[in-house]
Amino acid sequence: MDNQLVITAPIQRELNDFIEMFNHALTHPDGLLGQALSHIRNRGGKRMRPILVLLMAKNYGVVNEATLHSAVGLELLHTASLVHDDVVDEAQERRGQQSVNACYDNKVAVLVGDYVLSTALYHVSMTHQEAIFRQIAELGRALANGEILQLTNTDENGLSEEKYFQVIENKTGALFESCCIIGALSAGLTMNDIQEVRRFGSIIGTIFQIRDDIFDYYDSKEIGKPTGNDMAEGKLTLPVLYALNHTDDAAMQSLAKKVKNGTVTPDEIATLVSFTKAHGGIDYAMQKMDELAAEGLEFIRKSVKPELQDAFTAYLEYVIQRKN
Repeated sequence: MDNQLVITAPIQRELNDFIEMFNHALTHPDGLLGQALSHIRNRGGKRMRPILVLLMAKNYGVVNEATLHSAVGLELLHTASLVHDDVVDEAQERRGQQSVNACYDNKVAVLVGDYVLSTALYHVSMTHQEAIFRQIAELGRALANGEILQLTNTDENGLSEEKYFQVIENKTGALFESCCIIGALSAGLTMNDIQEVRRFGSIIGTIFQIRDDIFDYYDSKEIGKPTGNDMAEGKLTLPVLYALNHTDDAAMQSLAKKVKNGTVTPDEIATLVSFTKAHGGIDYAMQKMDELAAEGLEFIRKSVKPELQDAFTAYLEYVIQRKN
């Protein structure tokens, strides 16, 4: 059976309910706003974040209206952050589709992002659970903080793994942690019992981001971003950090500084990519994912209902092995 089918088998009806509610949230009758929301809605995606919310809720109880509204709220918050991030990064594409700012302009993109964010807050309010509202608010703060950390990460610590993982914790880690937490909270788990759920989400988010970073070293139409795109945006990710920190190559260190200050050329990026591959950066990143996956599998063995273990395991495997 296809991995995606294994993942969604226990929650297919609930996932359909989510998709209907989410699509309705991104629908508006007025001209420009309606067009921009339709553009975002058509991006689709694999729904990996709401799927995790639904699976976690089912593990600790049942998927209910609060679960659905919190999943929609979280996905809308994430969507708004991507719209705004594309403006900050001056990105022309998002996963192979034109960004909102490329289709329209920065003013429209910022305002559409604000509208989506407000719609997210509306759906979170419909959960009538203060703990979920607080978690989503903390997520919004963490996402913004992560972006600012990344923008200001230009000092000597910019080449440290510690700083890299700090950025992940405030971005992708926080996002997947929140998926797990709000799913469990919506099903009745209390904040006092949430720590192992939080850790599982952090594991998923860190693996997800490392996998995303590995994509940057390979050219693929499936991925939807060119090789070296992260470096072109001034970002040094785990594979190149490992290669830089485990060799004594002054020339590559100099290129890394040019990445951080935004003066690197496409040819220099290609040199850094080749250097990273040749000095074990990809292998190291894969090893990190495997270590985290082992911890994630232990959570599944100990804390997930037997009838959901296949779905959770397939989810973890997908995050490690995904192609885009």
